[in-house]
Amino acid sequence: MYNCKKFVKIQVVWDIRVSWLRRSYHYYLDAKCGGRKLLRKVGTEFCALIAGIGFSWNIKCSCSTKTTTIKAPQTSGQWQLLPGVKQDEFRERRFRLMDDIHKHASKHDNSLKQHLVVIPSATKVYMTEKIPYMFRQNTDFLYLSGCLEPDSALVLTGMRGDDHVSTLFVRERDMHSELWDGPRTGVEGAPALFGVDQAYALTDLESFIASFMRSHRSFILWYDFMNPHQPEVHRTLRDFLGDTWNKMWESPKPFIHRLRLYKSPAEVALMKASCRIASDAIAATIASSHSGITEHQLYARVDYECRMRGAEYLAYPPVVAGGDRANIIHYINNNQVINKGEMVLMDAGCEYHGYSSDITRTWPVDGQFSQAQRDLYEAVLSVQTELIAMCSTLPTLDRLFHAMCSLLGRRLQELGVLSSRSTEDELSRAAYSFCPHHVSHYLGMDVHDTALIPRSVPLEPGMVITIEPGVYVSPSNKLAPSRYHGLGVRIEDDVLITGSVPLVLSAGCPKEIDDIEKLMCTSHSVDL
Repeated sequence: MYNCKKFVKIQVVWDIRVSWLRRSYHYYLDAKCGGRKLLRKVGTEFCALIAGIGFSWNIKCSCSTKTTTIKAPQTSGQWQLLPGVKQDEFRERRFRLMDDIHKHASKHDNSLKQHLVVIPSATKVYMTEKIPYMFRQNTDFLYLSGCLEPDSALVLTGMRGDDHVSTLFVRERDMHSELWDGPRTGVEGAPALFGVDQAYALTDLESFIASFMRSHRSFILWYDFMNPHQPEVHRTLRDFLGDTWNKMWESPKPFIHRLRLYKSPAEVALMKASCRIASDAIAATIASSHSGITEHQLYARVDYECRMRGAEYLAYPPVVAGGDRANIIHYINNNQVINKGEMVLMDAGCEYHGYSSDITRTWPVDGQFSQAQRDLYEAVLSVQTELIAMCSTLPTLDRLFHAMCSLLGRRLQELGVLSSRSTEDELSRAAYSFCPHHVSHYLGMDVHDTALIPRSVPLEPGMVITIEPGVYVSPSNKLAPSRYHGLGVRIEDDVLITGSVPLVLSAGCPKEIDDIEKLMCTSHSVDL
């Protein structure tokens, strides 16, 4: 016990939801009763998590400079930077990146012994004076570090994966800035939290690179000059490239994207959660819709439903298109009234701990499909069903697109939209005019994930893709019968490629006509 007759200051620190922060409260306790009686709380501050899990008491007598720290027992298992993703997985990603880079470089020049890989974080962007846009981390940086802080950089140096050194450059602790913007991990806390070998202030990056240059006369700089994420880092590396005799540089992005293409079990779990949240949110939005509702109200509803289920935010500005506005593929004004008899096309998804979902559903706002709406909808749904089944054969995305054109052409021919005398090639070309977008893209941390991976790559287990055929019939379309004019239908699901039957991650969102009509008929919608 502490027998000092003055008050004792105890700082209680514990973890909160954002894993790299701790919240601390200062209390004054009555030392005469052994520190058990709380007198008053005198302040609140935030401090960075230095290491470990749990809480600690920093006990300091007000008449002494001595501080005693009592740590709570550490929880078992590894520290997780993202829910379910352990430190070791981030280390393994960095190892594999350096190993792939080394193997690639060795094929071209065996004399090269060192690599300098620089992956910057995103930086804050302001919409106007002192008003920032929502911050979203550079996903390549997040994938390799687990760090959510802006104005940081990950630097990997060495040869193969097993002998590289990982260095994280972060902002220094600053009480004034943290008062306004929240806590920073700081240089001292970064190595233990993120599992890197060492950490420095971002302002030391230039001197770090200069020192590396002096120590290694032959190396390759790996940095994506074409897509700068952070002005300060970009200027430093641009000046380095201009001033030095060493002009060898390449982008690490293709190597990172090849790693990101295949989802680990932890990533699959996060993507399942993201898709489940979005599926349930869209289903709730369908159930709440009625004639006379506005697109903006449905936008607000799906946003609310996603956030209430645990998503951080929507993964992209959603399409909420009523009536013939569904023929505008990327319609995002979302500000019109949806009238009785019209359909709604909603393309929406959410982001959950860094992983995105992307789902599209089309439904009649008043709960009943007309015959023309039913015809087009069933045509699109049958095409999508066949394409999802086709994924078990591990085709390329381009092969799926060509199959979509062929299948859709035949369905439109059956509906009398296309001529019965058309050849197979003519049907495919005509189908593209009714669905002028690709039928699939990769999905992961970004909605259009791993953009440098071509669509000509055969699918493999662990990849996640979308399947999204559509039909868009503008009022001015001269091929289609007038009963279809103004109708737009798209159905999109998120699909995990497995070794056998593909797994539809968004299966919880109804898409069969009977299921949609039943949902809208039995729902007790809340007025929006």
